[in-house]
Amino acid sequence: MCSDIIFAMIQFPKNFLWGAATSAYQVEGNNFNSDWWPWEKAIGKQPSGDACRHYNLYPQDFDLAQSLNHNAHRLSIEWARIEPREGEFLQTEIQHYIDVILALRARGIEPMVTLHHFTNPIWFSQSGAWENKRSVERFFRYCDVVTKALAPYVHYWITINEPSIYASHSYIFGAWPPQIKSYWKTKAVYDHMTWAHIQVYHRMHQIYQEMKLSKPAISIAQHLQAVVPCTDSLRNRWAVKLRKKWFHFGILDTIARHKALDFIGVNYYSRQMVDLTGWGPGNFVHEVCQNNHTPCRKNSLGWDIYPQGLYLVLKDLQKYNVPIFITENGICTLEDNERWEFIKEHLKSIHKAISEGVDVQGYLYWSLLDNFEWAEGFVPRFGLIAMNYDTQERTVRESARKYAVVCKTGILQ
Repeated sequence: MCSDIIFAMIQFPKNFLWGAATSAYQVEGNNFNSDWWPWEKAIGKQPSGDACRHYNLYPQDFDLAQSLNHNAHRLSIEWARIEPREGEFLQTEIQHYIDVILALRARGIEPMVTLHHFTNPIWFSQSGAWENKRSVERFFRYCDVVTKALAPYVHYWITINEPSIYASHSYIFGAWPPQIKSYWKTKAVYDHMTWAHIQVYHRMHQIYQEMKLSKPAISIAQHLQAVVPCTDSLRNRWAVKLRKKWFHFGILDTIARHKALDFIGVNYYSRQMVDLTGWGPGNFVHEVCQNNHTPCRKNSLGWDIYPQGLYLVLKDLQKYNVPIFITENGICTLEDNERWEFIKEHLKSIHKAISEGVDVQGYLYWSLLDNFEWAEGFVPRFGLIAMNYDTQERTVRESARKYAVVCKTGILQ
């Protein structure tokens, strides 16, 4: 069985960032200019609809975050609101996000702003989305406009959330729009996202310099799993090595070479038990153990709960010699005691890595609110705050109150 890591009371560093994360499409509601909006209806998925009405209710949600002692919050900008038609930028929407960020700052909460969190404007998708080589210049133009407007209020930026997940779910598994299965298109998408980050990173730093502002901290949020061999076969060992290279380190190595990595954003949820039955490309890309050889507790989506894997991931990243932030880590469950246990055990793994010299500077739980979980709809419950989607009532869970003590004291008991 998966063993827990046992510690006595532990103290996190001073100035550690504590909080939670959201993404615009998942909480705002009514993002009808985004490509997911028509796709949900076209294939009969549960529609995002009003979601959490966070677009209007963000002051209430940030009051709750403040009451829970959060000093940081990760949010995203919905590109389709800013640029609903190519080349048309809406100042009213830009001002909305300025107001959102100022609302965080007024509550003593440090914003971390994500510029792309899976969704695209409809016009962008209709022109080939990230398959199209022009995607780089289009994303660059959008980021240029947003950065100039928000730079005075933002220090931490994520350009692109989980490029490997966007590419794999949309172009390998065909589970998300545009539902294509092509390794060649996957590579094109991944390459374009990588180059887009590099170009945007350098332009953003240039904007801060031109505006005579302090240097920002800019990165991507990378989805990372604990990739471990189920058995110690040559095939499995090779698959582990290759998957880490393809899905973990490939983009990080490239952007680090181009000096476009101020920190690393880590999104960690689970492990991947590698157990190949053949030598084909498909085996090496995504085949996993089907026999439950080393069982773990699972969340409500069936993902393994493997807190010690976060320690392994953080140790792997130590070689980059830059600060690390946990930009997502969470559990979907109807049993709230499991949520607190999940948080506690993962914080222990983080502290162990810190004690061994890994420069982790913050932890942002996914998510502040129950929300629209993409193709899974509203069924998974990740939130520190429970949502009644019929009434839009928010209820703070007990796990959030226990986490609030850690946020206030920096001490985990």
